[in-house]
Amino acid sequence: MSNYIFCEMEHDLLRKSVREFAEKEIKPIAQELDEKAEFSLALTKKMGDLGLFGVFVPEEYGGQEMDYLSYIIAVEEIARVDGSQAATIAAHNSLGIGPLLDFGTEEQKKKYLPALCTGKGLWGFGLTETEAGSDSRGTKTNAKLENGNWNINGSKIFITNASSSITKGSTVQAVTSVDKRGRKEYSTIIVEQDTKGFTTQTMHNKMMWRASNTSELYFDNCIVPEGNLLGKIGDGSKIMLKTLDKGRLSIAAMGLGCAQGAFEAALKYANEREQFGKPISKFQVISFKLADMALKIELARNLLYKATMLKQNNKPFEKEAAMSKLYCSEVAKEVADEAVQIHGGYGLMKEYDVERFYRDQRLLQIGEGTSEIQRLVISRYIGC
Repeated sequence: MSNYIFCEMEHDLLRKSVREFAEKEIKPIAQELDEKAEFSLALTKKMGDLGLFGVFVPEEYGGQEMDYLSYIIAVEEIARVDGSQAATIAAHNSLGIGPLLDFGTEEQKKKYLPALCTGKGLWGFGLTETEAGSDSRGTKTNAKLENGNWNINGSKIFITNASSSITKGSTVQAVTSVDKRGRKEYSTIIVEQDTKGFTTQTMHNKMMWRASNTSELYFDNCIVPEGNLLGKIGDGSKIMLKTLDKGRLSIAAMGLGCAQGAFEAALKYANEREQFGKPISKFQVISFKLADMALKIELARNLLYKATMLKQNNKPFEKEAAMSKLYCSEVAKEVADEAVQIHGGYGLMKEYDVERFYRDQRLLQIGEGTSEIQRLVISRYIGC
């Protein structure tokens, strides 16, 4: 019992610390960064200084060596204020650092992880392609082993953190062979940012997460050493999908944080806005909306934390991760929509945070596995 109380106290302190940081450093400029669609190097560095990169990475590789629930709470609290900065943290930790930590050699871990745990370097997760979204095995990017080097050709799209000025590289899934029956072998390869034949392009005109970095990757006879293979040849799809299993927890945390932020904004507005001589929160139609929002958020948090604790205790968590990702993203959608409704016309104006929450939540039902794919995953686990 004493250990549980100690951990609970640690988590409460972490939540308070990250919340204060988000309120002080991110909230005052979130709207401006969103409007300019500007990725902030300064905020990224400050988040690194706070220890938000490499949260769960062992100290020997430069990380904070905290538990996974600490990481999820940190993402939740940043998302409560701004989805863009939460996306930077979630993608870098789960998709950038995660595969290197879980499948990298000792040499690869020591080479890449220390810089990636500081906020001075970011890393991309090169999976999605124009014809490989929900079908992750639709990858067409290919890599051929020639004279001790991988020759990579192809492209990737919608890759977070992959084209900023501090991006150090990306982990890329590529087809490394095709057998006589046409069955593809997938492998993952480390591609550093300044590699010849590798170029990146930042994507603009996004509806959501406008202050995060989203990229297209191009490989044109991109040559990297054979030793840049991550894991074993043929394990690429397994590595990417196992990474996504854990990544779903962080996307769920983003949904939970978004819902919490939208709810708090709606509650504050409802207590201040008066109609017919009293605050609109006193009208049953509004108070019931807020009650339902609070209920959904509480259920979402319980489900996400349960899934996280299963993962943390090395128990099967994949079904619960899919459930958490699905439910938290759907709750974010419902709560953000009701928050705009409570604000009325003001909810459609950019100076009100709920307008940004309403846009930011939309990707949560698409990224790292659509809601439809989560239902497919869940259905398989329950025996359908």
